[in-house]
Amino acid sequence: MLAGAAVKIKILIVDDSDIIRYSLKGFFEDYHFDVITCTDGLEGIQKAIEHKPTLIFLDLMMPNLDGVKMLQVIKVMQDLKDIPVIVISGNTNKRNVLAAIESGADRVISKPLKKEVIIKTVKELLGEEFLKKTKKEKTFTETDNTVILNQLRKFFINSFSIKKEGLNKAIATENKDLLKTIVHEIKGTGGAIGFPELTKISCEIEEKLTARRIDWSSINLQCEQIFSIVNSIENLIEE
Repeated sequence: MLAGAAVKIKILIVDDSDIIRYSLKGFFEDYHFDVITCTDGLEGIQKAIEHKPTLIFLDLMMPNLDGVKMLQVIKVMQDLKDIPVIVISGNTNKRNVLAAIESGADRVISKPLKKEVIIKTVKELLGEEFLKKTKKEKTFTETDNTVILNQLRKFFINSFSIKKEGLNKAIATENKDLLKTIVHEIKGTGGAIGFPELTKISCEIEEKLTARRIDWSSINLQCEQIFSIVNSIENLIEE
């Protein structure tokens, strides 16, 4: 439980999905929290050491250093080991949840993130009064959720041209690592913007990248499917 209304809450968000970082950052800044973000576990450790956050939101699957490895590191560091950690994952099967809990996670929640779940989980870790000490707690209406969803879609569309260029380059050069990095981020984004088919196609591409002989022609067709879905999202926003 946090003591005193003057406590300044710091939230560290470690996730390679720009949509997740953007949405969580916007949500917590509405409550006047300090929000620090980064894209992988190695940078997450550095930011945690530097800022000593009140709470950490941590993705499991990330480049360079994944969430489980980051947890294992910070939980043996004297200055960081007592910081509550909420793991967020697009795949909360029993194996992933167990790995996260065994490594020191306090809670595991699934993507796409729901505001009500975020509030409930953070209250469990920081105390019932944590929102009331900073700003009047907001009740999310259906209209609010629609506005938020549209904002996330616009953010996704605005940043997709770089991803599309990367996907085309990865296929043209048969760059497995580049393709894996981009589709992983799209996979974590699909549910958050209400298009789970993006997540499904991205998972299928990731699976094909594990084969001994990669079927690049098939992957190219699936990337074309992704582009088609993104075009439909763009048209939806413009209506």
